[in-house]
Amino acid sequence: QVQLAESGGNLVQPGGSLRLACVASGRWSLSNDIMAWFRQAPGKEREFVAYITMSPGYAKYSDSVKGRFFISRDNAKNTLYLQMGRLKPEDTAVYYCARSVVAGISAEYYEDWGPGTQVTVSS
Repeated sequence: QVQLAESGGNLVQPGGSLRLACVASGRWSLSNDIMAWFRQAPGKEREFVAYITMSPGYAKYSDSVKGRFFISRDNAKNTLYLQMGRLKPEDTAVYYCARSVVAGISAEYYEDWGPGTQVTVSS
């Protein structure tokens, strides 16, 4: 079984930066799967943010974060990252990491989820 645990969420001012991390544990290796970040704001549905495939060179982003966020992975550490820059109040949400064997932007593809970490962008 795979356990995912996010960290790094915080209160940050608009225009600021933040880096989230997601550590995977259990009898499993991060290097075999697609890893993604989703987010959910109060009263809204869970929203795709970005995913990264086995090949470190391929990542996909939602239009709302493209050019501001950067997803990466360290397979040796079983850790996924999300570097967030030029943050906006509308980025405020709980951020979740998730694992899949299929690349996609729908939450339905993802089998394992972390409990989430809160990101609040406010002055």
